[in-house]
Order: sequence, then C-alpha cells, then structure tokens
Amino acid sequence: MSATDILEQIRRLPVEEQRKVVQGIQEEFEEDPTAEQIAEFEARAERLRRNPALGIPLEKVRSELKARLEQRRACPKQ
Repeated sequence: MSATDILEQIRRLPVEEQRKVVQGIQEEFEEDPTAEQIAEFEARAERLRRNPALGIPLEKVRSELKARLEQRRACPKQ
C-alpha cells in the first residue's frame, strides 16, 4: 500500500477520526524539546507578558494559515 493510498483512506474517515490518526502519527515522531528550545520558549513568553501588543491574535493566525493553504491547494502540482 502506498502513502497516497493511505492518505486517501484517511480522508474517507470522519474528521474526528482523521484528527486521532494525525495526533497518533505526531506522537510517534515527537521529540522532547531541548534545554535550549525551552529557554527560547520561556524568553519569548516573557517578552509577550511584558508587551502583549507583540502577539498576534489567534483568529488572525488561523485566517492567514487558511488563506495560505487554500492558495497552495489552488496551485497545480508540478
């Protein structure tokens, strides 16, 4: 069975089942963050706590990601 076949089967599942599959795959490949990454996350969080205006509202991020995905899907693969 090819990756394309597997993806087609996943697409036929109900959305909640698709999410479970994706989550399971992500968990398989997840690695714990390094001490350096944790320090960077904490530094960024502290900068945002001090100046919340630096952040981007979640709705804006979602909207921009959705637009990017739609644009990618509209472009024919070469």
